[in-house]
Amino acid sequence: QVQLVESGGGLVQPGGSLRLSCVASGTIFGVNDMGWFRKAPGREPELVARITSRGNTNYADSVKGRFTISRDNAKNTVYLQMNSLNPEDTAVYYCNAEARTLPTMPLKNYWGQGTQVTVSS
Repeated sequence: QVQLVESGGGLVQPGGSLRLSCVASGTIFGVNDMGWFRKAPGREPELVARITSRGNTNYADSVKGRFTISRDNAKNTVYLQMNSLNPEDTAVYYCNAEARTLPTMPLKNYWGQGTQVTVSS
């Protein structure tokens, strides 16, 4: 079993910044890709950013230049630095990880509980 625990969400003003963290714990043999999704009211779930175990990254067009994803493989932790936040960034942000608990097992997707990010004056 793998658990993902998120932190760092909250209320910020437009133009402000937040840094989200997600720690994977439990019985872990290895973690491959990690990423962040978000669900805003009235909108479909959206992939915000993802990062491979080697550090290659991808971003949604809406956050390029403002958000930065990074990871610490030794700590099984992924981060999302969010700058120049807009009200449209308001959403529940979910951490995702591909991981296996044994070397003979296939990769499975795990999800965090979600953390609320609200951008408002």
